[in-house]
Amino acid sequence: MPNNANGLEALTRTTTDRTRCVNAENPQGGKGRAAMTASQLGPSRKGTPCLKNIPSGQDVILADLSGAGEIRHIWMTVTDATSPTGPNVLRNLILECYWDGEQTPSVSVPLGDFFCCGHAQACRVESVPVAVYPRRGFNCFWPMPFHNGARIVLRNRHNEPIEAFFYQIDYVEKDELPEDVMTFHAQWRRQRVTELGQDYVILDGVHGRGSYVGTYLALTALESRWWGEGEVKVYLDGDKDYPTWCSTGSEDYFGGAWSFAGQDPDGRMHEATYSGAYMGFPFHSRQLDNRESQYWDADTPVTRGFYRWHIPDPIIFASDIKVTLQQIGVDEQGYFERQDDLASVAYWYQQEPHQPFPQKVLETGERDRRPR
Repeated sequence: MPNNANGLEALTRTTTDRTRCVNAENPQGGKGRAAMTASQLGPSRKGTPCLKNIPSGQDVILADLSGAGEIRHIWMTVTDATSPTGPNVLRNLILECYWDGEQTPSVSVPLGDFFCCGHAQACRVESVPVAVYPRRGFNCFWPMPFHNGARIVLRNRHNEPIEAFFYQIDYVEKDELPEDVMTFHAQWRRQRVTELGQDYVILDGVHGRGSYVGTYLALTALESRWWGEGEVKVYLDGDKDYPTWCSTGSEDYFGGAWSFAGQDPDGRMHEATYSGAYMGFPFHSRQLDNRESQYWDADTPVTRGFYRWHIPDPIIFASDIKVTLQQIGVDEQGYFERQDDLASVAYWYQQEPHQPFPQKVLETGERDRRPR
């Protein structure tokens, strides 16, 4: 892992790294070039705090960096709805990252899902690499090294313009990086209805050497009773019929147990949410925000969001990896095969080149991103 992941003791050591940042106040990240524009308060008084009026269908380059370096922190915020007819901003803004001049992205994920806020719904997240604080303050601390350049693009596939988008990308310039330093990847997938008896694929088609470091899952239950008996399975380095690594159930994989069961004061069971350093269940809802109506019922199927970071325990692969999730539930008659609506983000590091992603977010229609 990059040096900044070694702990607090790294802060005591001298370095030749050079601190830089990119935002609307310093779009090129130049030394001594931030906060130059004027406002009604005068020169250099918060003249350009954000990107304004991004049209539907437009792509915006947030950062175009040259040379070697490493992104250390990303912060972003945006409204979650533009009007009553545009409630899905967090699913319709697509974040893409390209390292070292590559033509296909290493990161391609809807903005909300990247920050563990699926279903186009913001929630509070308090983990090591991803944190979301009131109100929609999206933070990412995944180290993102690049050998000779980085380009970060925001693609507006929302049905309406985005009035204001705020962001900051904190990074360091480096003289060089060791050749074996791996780059960061994140891939989004979704099945609106999973196939009966077929494992949902979180990640596949990865070739090369690397480390699998995290999973985010946005689950919409389409059937009643308990949904989470399915195991997460990881096929490594030529595994075919059976994986090398597996969990013992879905809630087990995300760090909980026994259906996350808690009890209300009246004795009724509820699922207890939580947000921890490496595992979390921060979102549970039966009704999505910005869907209120005086004409129809705004209730939805139960939606949930989970994350699991393999930071102390990365899953190492030498040549290939595939990650899947079984769709198995349980009711009064025992286990049964389920069909639900699943969306996921896989996070990993690998040596380039990477294989192009099979499910391109930009090629999915708005319906394919739309929450239930």
